Amino acid sequence: MFNSIMRRQEEEKRMLEEKRLPPGQALTQKFPVLHYGPVPGFNPVTWNFRAWGRVEKPLSLTWDEFNQLPRTRVKMDLHCVTRWSKFDTLWEGVSVRTLLEAGLVKLLPDARFILQHAEYGYTTNIPLEVALSENFLMATHFDGEVISPDHGYPLRGVVGAIPGHKSSADVYLWKGAKWLRGLEFLSQDKAGFWEQAGYSNTADIWKEERFA
Repeated sequence: MFNSIMRRQEEEKRMLEEKRLPPGQALTQKFPVLHYGPVPGFNPVTWNFRAWGRVEKPLSLTWDEFNQLPRTRVKMDLHCVTRWSKFDTLWEGVSVRTLLEAGLVKLLPDARFILQHAEYGYTTNIPLEVALSENFLMATHFDGEVISPDHGYPLRGVVGAIPGHKSSADVYLWKGAKWLRGLEFLSQDKAGFWEQAGYSNTADIWKEERFA
């Protein structure tokens, strides 16, 4: 126990020195489970992924079709608004940029924001520039394994900070929705679930924008 605490403290000190630990955060070696509501079930036969709104044509993909899309791997540091940080996590999935480059989604000129829609009607919003950055991924795998149900299986939006690359797209983890079902492209911003409850709309981890 003592050795574990010492290792965590040493690692946290290193992250501070490398300027990777945002203000108000503490390093965790675990992966805490936090979400609103129960873990939903998953039926691969009826599940679909949708993209709609300010696009030329709505998109709908089955689970099999989604898994045939080109894959991307991203290493990110995760920072939760509840003040824990987890470093060098490896994610695999599909980027929003891939949907655009493959021509599956063609944006209208006024598309500026994305509202992520998840199970049970949960939503969270991000600017399009965040969704198109390296920092955001529609992930199916975590550290080489399929995401667990508690962490968003079969698909979750995951957003964090790229190690060594400080960016305005570095936002708190709640800005990626677990159990993701679709993306709504918007011309004007629209607050999601926690944003309506008083959380920061921009959620910049370096400015410690936790609440409105």
